[in-house]
Amino acid sequence: MVFRGRFKDLILPQHVHALNVAFHVPELRRTWGGCAANIAYNLRLLGDEPLVVATVGSDFDAYAAWLDRHGIRRDWIRSLEGEATAGAYITTDLDDNQITGFHPGAMDRAHEVRVEEVGEPYSLGIVSPNGKRAMVEHARALKARGVPTVIDPGQGLPILEREELAEMIEGAAIYIVNDYEWSLTLERSGLDGDAVAARAGAVIVTQGERGSLLRRGREVTEIPAVAAERIVDPTGAGDAYRAGLLHGITHGKSLEHAARLGSLLGALEVAHAGTQALRIDLPSLRARFEREFGAPL
Repeated sequence: MVFRGRFKDLILPQHVHALNVAFHVPELRRTWGGCAANIAYNLRLLGDEPLVVATVGSDFDAYAAWLDRHGIRRDWIRSLEGEATAGAYITTDLDDNQITGFHPGAMDRAHEVRVEEVGEPYSLGIVSPNGKRAMVEHARALKARGVPTVIDPGQGLPILEREELAEMIEGAAIYIVNDYEWSLTLERSGLDGDAVAARAGAVIVTQGERGSLLRRGREVTEIPAVAAERIVDPTGAGDAYRAGLLHGITHGKSLEHAARLGSLLGALEVAHAGTQALRIDLPSLRARFEREFGAPL
């Protein structure tokens, strides 16, 4: 939902103790989403074959058909009778601020599909926002299997206890968050930036139009942003960034190179309404990457 105004004009600080606001949203879109499927969708555009491990509700048939049309495998997506598929209800204002209501539904039982059940080989794993138990247990299982693990807690950060968050960071190949989530990480984990960087192979903090920071130990590299041709919808840009990052790592590129591809995909994503609306022409993508960064993709 898009509110053609600014939240700050209706939310008055002196009245937040008794908040009662209504946003007129003449535009209403229903789109497919969810971090795992968003990342997988973008990876398929790049020619990869991701495996999604997730739980969904008995209302999943239309979404399943969409995934099938786009070649996204459903082998490890389990449907749970009597549950609804997780859904987010997002209102965005003209400053790209967002207010979200989220119903977890079947996601709260995501731990019922276990990473250990995935019998085929894979070289990289990402743990993105999910049910609390699933996030902790999936991260633990991937690391135990010796798989490089990207920890991407996102909107799931507030539900993690201090010890759980510290465990997920420990031994992660990459810990990736946006700048707000980075501040929240430090607050909830009780660790400072150096301590987080010492526990993970690398830390990436995305900063929207200001690019992103790649940190390994005390070494920090600035990854420039790519200017979007237009900004239609910021939702899903972070997932597109993560897909570019994963693609680069999987194909043996440096973290700097992979993060730059993430920046480019994020900029392309914000020009489209919805999180799975992007189309990619690979030759054009390669040409754009070389123009932006002066190196071949």
